[in-house]
Amino acid sequence: MNDSLETGGPAEAAPAQGAPTEAVTPLIRGIAVLRELTEADGTLSLSALERATGLARSTVDRITATLSRMGYVRVDGRDVHLTPRLMELGNAYLSALRLPALLSARADALADELDESVSLAVADRDGIRFIHQATRRRAMSLSFRIGDLLPAERTAPGPLFASEWTDTDWQRWRDRRTSDPRDFSFPAVPPRKYRPDARENEDFVRRAEEAAANGWALDDQLIEPGLVAVSVPVRSPRADDGKGNRGQVACVASVVSHTSRHTAHNLRTTLLPKLRAAVKEMERDLHSTPPPEPGAPPADLALWTGASKQELGREFIESLARGLTVLTAFGAGRPELTLTEVAKATGLARATARRALITYEHLDLVTRTDDRTFALTPRVLSLGFPPLSRTTLPEIAQPHLSDLTSRIHESTSVAVLSDSGEEIQYTARVATGRVMSVNITVGTRLPAYATALGRVLLSDAPAPGPPLGPLRPLTPHTITDAHALEKALTSVRSQGYALVNEELEEGLRSLAVPIRDRSGQVVAALNTAMHASRHTLRECVTDLLPALLVAATRIESDLHTAARFTHVPLT
Repeated sequence: MNDSLETGGPAEAAPAQGAPTEAVTPLIRGIAVLRELTEADGTLSLSALERATGLARSTVDRITATLSRMGYVRVDGRDVHLTPRLMELGNAYLSALRLPALLSARADALADELDESVSLAVADRDGIRFIHQATRRRAMSLSFRIGDLLPAERTAPGPLFASEWTDTDWQRWRDRRTSDPRDFSFPAVPPRKYRPDARENEDFVRRAEEAAANGWALDDQLIEPGLVAVSVPVRSPRADDGKGNRGQVACVASVVSHTSRHTAHNLRTTLLPKLRAAVKEMERDLHSTPPPEPGAPPADLALWTGASKQELGREFIESLARGLTVLTAFGAGRPELTLTEVAKATGLARATARRALITYEHLDLVTRTDDRTFALTPRVLSLGFPPLSRTTLPEIAQPHLSDLTSRIHESTSVAVLSDSGEEIQYTARVATGRVMSVNITVGTRLPAYATALGRVLLSDAPAPGPPLGPLRPLTPHTITDAHALEKALTSVRSQGYALVNEELEEGLRSLAVPIRDRSGQVVAALNTAMHASRHTLRECVTDLLPALLVAATRIESDLHTAARFTHVPLT
């Protein structure tokens, strides 16, 4: 494909207002759609997207069709939903950044030690953006997500970043304060109830000066009443200049609590020393760990977009798809790339890659590190990452279950093993519309030993396996001998599926396959269950098993993408 904008008419041919003449207008509009969906917590109707973006409905339809083809959104009737696949864009930034991979384990350990939430944040122009969160499970807990953007002046990390601002940075901050005095451009925080005055601006300048002198900063209920935080900078490696100067602030680690547990003064006197000790270890890790070797870049992306254009025709905006693939060229071992390297990684023509990079510079998604190289900015996380960072395995599985049920015309479910290991718990389910169907609801618990789902989960349990209690005969066919059960589990391990025939209930036949996490461990199982008269045992394997394996693979793909830098709850 050449570098045309694939315009649908004169109105689409013109670049977006204020954009460089070489910017790719469909890419700008596609990014606008993703940002509106992000601010709406991941879901909007097509008509709402039309109103929010100001684009024509036909343009919105083409953009969402393209994003759907890429797996970045799911169109369900008139609603558009962000999907976990979109997180690969934010993952590219976080991988290139290295900080989450190097420092998150220290942050998690500190959160466990203090029993308080711990976060890592980076600077994003005159704001701060979270790159890691270790939260506590309480009724009163933090609601910030990875990728959320907060105004610098209302946070503890903000003064630490501002201590390194240039005059240009300070002027940009003042301009933003003037144009958006109540912080409506920061949806992650409650808007201010009043306009800030000059005294508040002076107060932030003072806080930045104190942060530079002290090496730490406090947030005493600046975001909202009751929330307090203390922050310490994690500095990048830098050779000793003989004057005691240290490297620049790479990120900021914060301990966050609320006033019923700690006052701001108490955070400083009690928790700050432990935070400083943890940061010292983080800096040691950061300074001593060599950069990773570049991984394999995405393959055949240009060929895929060309094939999609050939198949879908005008509904597929190839310049949007190709532009988005440019972001995935960056990653672990590839934090900075030249134009030639981006083109090679994506398979795109240099001119196409160049126009995409120009567009991303305009959108503040890419920055030039020098005359030849480019790097992703934290703003890439604004493309869907905050709402998707809280996704759960049941939410990931649900659309795949719906698709599977429509294909095989049988009810489908996902279940996990209970803490005791004796039962399975259903976490997601789609029922088929039959007169006679399996009647199980989400939350139902059943004995693991007598179910296909349970045997898949038990087959991956570490030896000697969880205690199962007495193996009661639920039907005349139930396996009740421990050695016979172990033999059945060995068979499940070798063949990759479990087929249980009338052991839980007479007339009930069930087929299940594993769902594995990024490490290869079985964390859940997917099944279909039906009356024994509808499918023979052979037909279950020949007709149903392939469809179950495809669905499980798709769930795993989404799970692996979502879990790369976030914790995905299984229930």
